[in-house]
Amino acid sequence: MSSSDSSCYTVIFESSAEYPSASELRSGLEKGSDEVKIDTLRKIIISTINGNPQPTLMMPIIQFVMPSRNKQLKKLLHFYWEVCPKYDENGKLKQEMILVVNAIRNDLQHPNEYIRGASLRFLQKIAKDAELLEPLIPTCRSCLEHRHSYVRKNAVFALYSIHHEFEHLIPDAAELMYTFLIAESDSTCKRNAFVFLAHCSMPKAVEYILSIYETIPALDEGLQMSIIEVIRLDCKNDSAHRSRYIRCIFELLNAPSHAVKYEAATTLTTLTQNPAAIKAAASCFITLVIKESDNNVKLIVLDRLDTLRSKHGHVLDGLIMDVLQILTSADMEVRRKAISIVLSMTASRNVEEVALFLKKQLQKTQETDFDKAADYRQLLIQSIHVMAIKFSEVAASVVHALMDFLGDSNNPSALDVVSFVREVVEKFPRLRATICEKLIITLPEIKSGKVFRGILWILGEYVESVADIQSTMQEIRKVLGEIPILASEQRLLDAAAGVDGAGDEASDKEKPKADGASRPKVLADGTYATETAYSSTTAARLEAVKAAAKPPLRTLILGGDFFTGSVLAVALTKLVLRFDDKSQDPTASNILRAEAMLIMTSIIRVGQTKFVTVQIDEDSNERIMSCIQTLSELKSQPAVHEAFLEDTQAAYAKMLGAQEKRAAEKKESETTKAVAVQVDDLLAFRQFSKKTADDAIDYDEDVGRATGSGEVQEDFMSNLSRISQLTGFSDPIYAEAYVKMHGFDILLDVLLVNQTGNTLQNLCLDFATLGDLKIVERPAVYTIAPHGFQSIKATIKVSSTETGVIFGSILWEGQNMAEACVILNDIHIDIMDYIKPAYCTEHQFRSMWTEFEWENRVNVNYPLSDAREYLKHVMKTTNMSCLTPEGATSGDCDFLSANMYARSLFGEDALANLSVERTEAGTITGHVRIRSKTQGIALSLGDRITMAQKDNKALPV
Repeated sequence: MSSSDSSCYTVIFESSAEYPSASELRSGLEKGSDEVKIDTLRKIIISTINGNPQPTLMMPIIQFVMPSRNKQLKKLLHFYWEVCPKYDENGKLKQEMILVVNAIRNDLQHPNEYIRGASLRFLQKIAKDAELLEPLIPTCRSCLEHRHSYVRKNAVFALYSIHHEFEHLIPDAAELMYTFLIAESDSTCKRNAFVFLAHCSMPKAVEYILSIYETIPALDEGLQMSIIEVIRLDCKNDSAHRSRYIRCIFELLNAPSHAVKYEAATTLTTLTQNPAAIKAAASCFITLVIKESDNNVKLIVLDRLDTLRSKHGHVLDGLIMDVLQILTSADMEVRRKAISIVLSMTASRNVEEVALFLKKQLQKTQETDFDKAADYRQLLIQSIHVMAIKFSEVAASVVHALMDFLGDSNNPSALDVVSFVREVVEKFPRLRATICEKLIITLPEIKSGKVFRGILWILGEYVESVADIQSTMQEIRKVLGEIPILASEQRLLDAAAGVDGAGDEASDKEKPKADGASRPKVLADGTYATETAYSSTTAARLEAVKAAAKPPLRTLILGGDFFTGSVLAVALTKLVLRFDDKSQDPTASNILRAEAMLIMTSIIRVGQTKFVTVQIDEDSNERIMSCIQTLSELKSQPAVHEAFLEDTQAAYAKMLGAQEKRAAEKKESETTKAVAVQVDDLLAFRQFSKKTADDAIDYDEDVGRATGSGEVQEDFMSNLSRISQLTGFSDPIYAEAYVKMHGFDILLDVLLVNQTGNTLQNLCLDFATLGDLKIVERPAVYTIAPHGFQSIKATIKVSSTETGVIFGSILWEGQNMAEACVILNDIHIDIMDYIKPAYCTEHQFRSMWTEFEWENRVNVNYPLSDAREYLKHVMKTTNMSCLTPEGATSGDCDFLSANMYARSLFGEDALANLSVERTEAGTITGHVRIRSKTQGIALSLGDRITMAQKDNKALPV
């Protein structure tokens, strides 16, 4: 900033009703006590900052305030001299400022060191006024020799500020600071002087570093940080001392200060690419993460470590066990970041050690109860899952350890284990037998319906031998309890009734038997009561039977979880079909089939009685009935046989393949870089080129290419599409606005045309907003000549993706000073500029779907016959990505369900579920459910889909 530029200050509110006049302020300065003077001077400072400088009060302030010895008044005076106008209309220094300079010089020679120090600090604020500073330079230099370090350190920075603006005032700054550094003993003063020396003369700073080279590790933290900064700057110019610098930085890696360690490690990676140096820097980062207490610092250092790993690959693989020690941190974000680094560093030679460590950590979460143990357990399970799939040699050793957590009370952890086991048994056929045996043994420990469904599906698909099928059926009978369910539950109810009846037999003989058809009785409030003692006792017995301890799977079914019951029916069907194929004993096959059908019919029958919490739903009933029909027609339907035993497993394998393909594409897109210049392209050196060369060198083009300003190219037609007409052609003023989205801002470029023959004076364009939009600045007042043009720009801040509306009016003074007005058309902001497609895992999607409270349901009725085309249409309309694998949406089907996800620039998540079907008339019907944490984005996306539906023309794809 040049010396002619004025400083910028904060505007402070002042009430005009309470503000005193200039004479009252003068009186307060002349006759008031110190407290009154402090209050008066404070008001003058606020008035000066807000644009009312009160120049007539400068002399009274010099006369009556400046001689005071009050410390608070002296401090306020410094504020006043900083903001008050020091120059007259001709740009010359005011005569009164001579008295001010004299007073400052006296303060710089004051015997109190703190007044001297405060005055030196004040000089840094007025370092742009050369005429004020020039007489004070000798006094400032003399303060370098003061006995107190507080004065000396402020004197250094005062001289530094002056030299930074006006080098000619201190021509010998380098020699002065070098001499001062050699003689100085205070660490803060040395640090300030070294910073000054580095900015005014880099060779002198390097000379000083070399002179104290051996003592650098023992210096103060602040000076060490400054030395590291100078080393980094000096090495940009191919310094001859690079090797000595590297040795010095190596020693600073062991400094006691964490800040010095971090800066030293970061600088070391820029000085050399030697593997030993990179490894030392990484070790320093790891030590910092372990020893530092601030979690934010831990995350910053971990980011730096991750960047180092991505650049240097396998150089850091030997430190993986050290990185694992970071997991001892209590913060989940730190653990999550450390785990991601560990997984990226894991290779075949260290995977077994990593797996063993993670298994030990997993056992600790089960043995000791600490804060967020469940979340940490889930993170470890997911990490082991990723590692075992990537390195098959450890899959066998970890899968059995993880299966111990299938009965975990923390449902997400158990679900992660099920997902892991399901993927392992599909990808590693040699492990199927042992895993299935372990799952069969684990069945009685399962508590969750979702976990049961996952395990039953695995058993139905991958239990293959006759003996295993029989043992599976036996364990299912154990977790299901006595069959038929209805008969056994009724027997328990009757037994409970028999016990109660025997106890009350004597009293029952004396009382007439009550039944449900007893005469109604009138209660005290006049209503009828028809409940009898018999019916209430029966209900109590039923509740007692329901509350009795039962096997886990039976408890789920009686609790109304018939989805699990239908999955059990499908698993039993697969087991019976496979047993029939492999067994040579038709009697055993028939017994197994009858037993499975009995279980299925028992589930349906009990689902229609009073023993269940919720009656069986139609979908589960139909699914179980289809399984019963399949078993009854065991040999007659080969297509159904194939669907149960082959198609479901093939569909799962296809889904895994699609996931791997997507992961590979994502990894390739992250690692592949676009080639900007080919390796065999010619290089043009303008210094060597002749004037007659064919290729002209364009300096502007080079600058544009270097700064990246030429990369953004806007199409003229796309600009025209963003123009909104604000007024009509017959209005006195025609207005149109070009709306441009720029990051988190909306830039409005409004063109005004005066269509009248009169001059429009005091014309003001007034905007207002709806939604999370905020106008940054109000447009100024303009005067437009007859048939003249005026361009006005306005900036509007956007803080969320809620649909925003900009409206306003144009006001001006017409003939005879009469006020005229034109109301503008509304501008609707397109939120699609702020929503980008994003991806998340199925678990994350389900977790957010459960958590988010705002839902917007949009009914679909669209004249498009292909459901997949409609899905693409919705994705294009809403800028959302489809999370459902392509394999799950392929094939010929009249029904389609898909999950979509997007994320806004403001960090808002938007989830959507599309469920549509094709009718006989060839149209698409159904609904789209949108969920988000905030109401705005859910409503905005819903409106977007509704608006797109109004156009009945199918979009070309």
